[in-house]
Amino acid sequence: QVQLVESGGGLVQAGGSLRLSCAASGSIFSINDIAWHRQTPGNQRELVAVITSGGITNYADSVKDRFTISRDNAKNTVYLQMSSLKPEDTAVYYCYAQIKRLPWTGYIAYWGQGIQVTVSS
Repeated sequence: QVQLVESGGGLVQAGGSLRLSCAASGSIFSINDIAWHRQTPGNQRELVAVITSGGITNYADSVKDRFTISRDNAKNTVYLQMSSLKPEDTAVYYCYAQIKRLPWTGYIAYWGQGIQVTVSS
């Protein structure tokens, strides 16, 4: 069984910073792409940032130059450093990872349970 557990969310004032973490645990052989998504009530989940196994990153235009995604492969953990936060960044943030549990299996998508980030104006 594989679990993704997010931490680091909370309430912050506009202009402030937060760092989200997502740790993958369980039977893991390798992790491919890892990403952060976010969702607000009544809206679809949207991609915020993604990092490949090779360290290539990509960001939504709305967070470019403010958010930084990184990963620690030894710890099976991905981070999202969020700076210059805006009220419109308020959302539930979800961790997503493509995980191979055994050498001969394919990659399967896993999601974390989500963590609330609230930015006050």
